[in-house]
Amino acid sequence: MPLHPQAREYVALHPSDLDTDLATLDLAKIQEMRGQDTLAAQRGPLTRLPFVRDETAEGVPIRIYRADRGDDRLPVVVYFHGGGWVFGSVKRNDALGRDLAIRTGAVVVSVDYRLAPEHPFPAAADDAWTVVRDIFARPAFYQSDGAVAVLGDSAGGNLAAVAAWQARDAGLRLAHQVLVCPVLDAAMDTASYREFAKGFGLDAEEMAWFVARYAGGADPADPRLSPLRLPSPAGLASATVVTAGCDVLRDEAEAYGRRLAGAGVPAEVLRFDGAVHGFFGLPGLFDQAIEAREHVAARLRQAWEEAS
Repeated sequence: MPLHPQAREYVALHPSDLDTDLATLDLAKIQEMRGQDTLAAQRGPLTRLPFVRDETAEGVPIRIYRADRGDDRLPVVVYFHGGGWVFGSVKRNDALGRDLAIRTGAVVVSVDYRLAPEHPFPAAADDAWTVVRDIFARPAFYQSDGAVAVLGDSAGGNLAAVAAWQARDAGLRLAHQVLVCPVLDAAMDTASYREFAKGFGLDAEEMAWFVARYAGGADPADPRLSPLRLPSPAGLASATVVTAGCDVLRDEAEAYGRRLAGAGVPAEVLRFDGAVHGFFGLPGLFDQAIEAREHVAARLRQAWEEAS
């Protein structure tokens, strides 16, 4: 599959996401890298909103965004950032949180879950579930109208998928789940892993490094780590699965979409041909990021209409 011209330009400058010798990445270096963001200017503008507030949900740090000044109750989107469970933060994804609030018209709750290797599996998944559960428990605090959706990209897509089945099992009805280039299987044995193993932004070797930092000695078939291994996806919230055509994670995400549909879950899989992993978070570099965000916002609004 040929790269989109903008993706080709990007990988010429950034052939690997981490762009370093993985053997040198000890904890001190990881923590140093967390404070750096060479792509900050490409993440979009920090649009001024009338309501942005840092809070906690049962001890988990969150940032709440609202694009209007009213006090009407609104749908809620819980957003989980990417970064291989090792990098990323609410601060780094601040522009995306603001943009989602504007595009969806919802309350956006961005989650600062704990990171590995200091906090290995299942810490991030536990934090994600804690926040989702808290939104259902305290709707007035979040100005929620009861319609709650989850959205995550990359490792955050993994957390969104896990939270979705935990909500189902707890009897909490999510309105929708949006999984953008998600990590859904720790096996890492698909054709896309072989086809795009190196030089397409997220290398297969880097992805294995991320999984090892987060998973430790966990069973790779544990559905809290590999949602594709969930015994049954029946009854899960409807889904939008966004994939990048030139991404090691493409095949497992698309397989998950097919598995959802096969279990009777309304699921749309949308592939952005020629795109590379991480495009969704970089609207300053990729026109496809804007297209994907518009589509995701429309899908969320449709889900809320159907739920009302």
